[in-house]
Amino acid sequence: EAKKGGWWVAVAKDAVVPTVNEKHPAIRTLLVKGVKKETLIDIWITEKAKNWSEVTGDKKAAYPLHLYTRSDACGAAETWAKYLGKKQEDLQGIGVYGDPGIAEAVRKDNLGIGFNNIGYAYDAKSKKPVSGLKILPLDLNGNSRVDPNENFYRDRDSITTAIAIGKYPSPPARDLYFLCLGKPKKPELARFIKWVLTDGQKYVPETGYINLPDKKLKSELKKLTQTH
Repeated sequence: EAKKGGWWVAVAKDAVVPTVNEKHPAIRTLLVKGVKKETLIDIWITEKAKNWSEVTGDKKAAYPLHLYTRSDACGAAETWAKYLGKKQEDLQGIGVYGDPGIAEAVRKDNLGIGFNNIGYAYDAKSKKPVSGLKILPLDLNGNSRVDPNENFYRDRDSITTAIAIGKYPSPPARDLYFLCLGKPKKPELARFIKWVLTDGQKYVPETGYINLPDKKLKSELKKLTQTH
């Protein structure tokens, strides 16, 4: 975009989370131990992990792993792949179209695993995980358990706070942007972008996204007045 004269400004944050079926036969173990990044790479990239015992470390959980990914080019899959050190086309699994599609596929499959933007992983009204889904916690320090400071998936408020303060890594958290062909020249457009970065931020949570930190908002606002 930059080579083509693109000008962009971050306006909100979003994040991708791994999801499993709430009736998964090893759900208790999964929620206690979480999953390491290396294991996620073995699931989605190398496909070394083909059954759930290789995820849980419990030989009794030798159930086949049903892997889902996105069939459509999208920011969620690209962000998830980036977390795993790859690109969307490197993600393995059964391709399903759209955020709602992959959520529904995992809801219907007790042995399924997928990923979703938080707006589709959590219910907008209850703020709890969508019925039929559980969020698979990331074991960020690799100690084979979800420590209290890693346990922020209970509801949407908990995960969005973790994203906002940087506890949840980026990626799979990500900034969302407005992209223009060159810096906005029309005063109306510049005023609208300024509003989005100021008063408009109060509407961000109800749309399913996360507010940018104040420091980030200030730096993005400066782009509107920079001369180069």
